[in-house]
Amino acid sequence: MKKIALIGEYNPDSPSHQATLASLDHANQMLGSSVQGEWVSTNMIEAALFQEYAAVWIAPGSPYKNLDKTLWTIQYAREHNVPCLGTCGGFQHIILEYARHVLGVDDAEHAEYHPSASNLFISRLACSLFGKEMTIHLQEGSKVAALYGCTEIVERYYCNFGVNPDYVPLFRRGSMEIVGSDSEGEVRVVEIPTHPFFIGTLFVPQNQSTVEKPHPLIVGFVRVIHSKEV
Repeated sequence: MKKIALIGEYNPDSPSHQATLASLDHANQMLGSSVQGEWVSTNMIEAALFQEYAAVWIAPGSPYKNLDKTLWTIQYAREHNVPCLGTCGGFQHIILEYARHVLGVDDAEHAEYHPSASNLFISRLACSLFGKEMTIHLQEGSKVAALYGCTEIVERYYCNFGVNPDYVPLFRRGSMEIVGSDSEGEVRVVEIPTHPFFIGTLFVPQNQSTVEKPHPLIVGFVRVIHSKEV
């Protein structure tokens, strides 16, 4: 059985954490697969993680107990073609890892950890998105648009932090692409098109998944893992 490491601090009372496990069941039922998700606290991440798990899902619920280990996990997945999905807080940490290790901004920070840092790639949103549904425009030809089968979607957010607009121009340099934005042009979805599956969303897709209608991003994630040779 192939397993996904659900990276985060599991809270059984968190609707997003409950939905994470449920969305995997929905995808498995649709695909006839048996990919299993297991929670791994960021404090418990070890070098042997990828010997046991075929993929990682950086889950909502930051701040995490161990930022450095979380970023190491994302970096390893990015560099070794390990399927990786980051939602909400996971998306924010994907951005932070990329800023440090690809864009070369060693002191890139997240306002939730260091609010007074000089290079805040992840900053507090001027208006909280918690509980809001918003329209997102997807880049035509992107992997994410292909999974949805359209270029305009509506998703729900549960976050108070996002990409600092001042640093968005830097992301035009590397292999990671901004493929989803809201009506004001704010970054909401990123992907690495050359990677088997490396996608981050500021929204929480798992919360929209149902048995009758599994979420297309989760289905795509599970499909890649199910077919991956390990």
